[in-house]
Amino acid sequence: MIGLSYLLVQAVSFAGILVIDHRWKLAAFRAPAAAALAVSASVALLLTWDVLGVRSGVFFRGQTDFMTGLLVAPEIPFEEVVFLAFLSHLALVCAAGVSRAVDHARDSRAARASRPSRMTGERR
Repeated sequence: MIGLSYLLVQAVSFAGILVIDHRWKLAAFRAPAAAALAVSASVALLLTWDVLGVRSGVFFRGQTDFMTGLLVAPEIPFEEVVFLAFLSHLALVCAAGVSRAVDHARDSRAARASRPSRMTGERR
């Protein structure tokens, strides 16, 4: 069971970001096809980077008791793919959240500026 610890922590973290995404419809729950394409492309790019790093001798797998031991390629554990998918989805959620917060602030400011004053001579 301890060999699944790291994967379990990743799954719980991924689930937390999915809950946030679902609540505010930021990425996968707003445009599922676009989010899937973005995450898939990011994972493919980052896995290519990992493979090149392994081939050049820069990256290597550190084995611990907390990992499953499953490899998707030499020196690339299964948990790496899950982590890259999590990281890519997290980036989408963060970018969409910041964009929505900026839009909300801009809209609120514009709405306040366009409201007529309640009292004559009221200062702002």
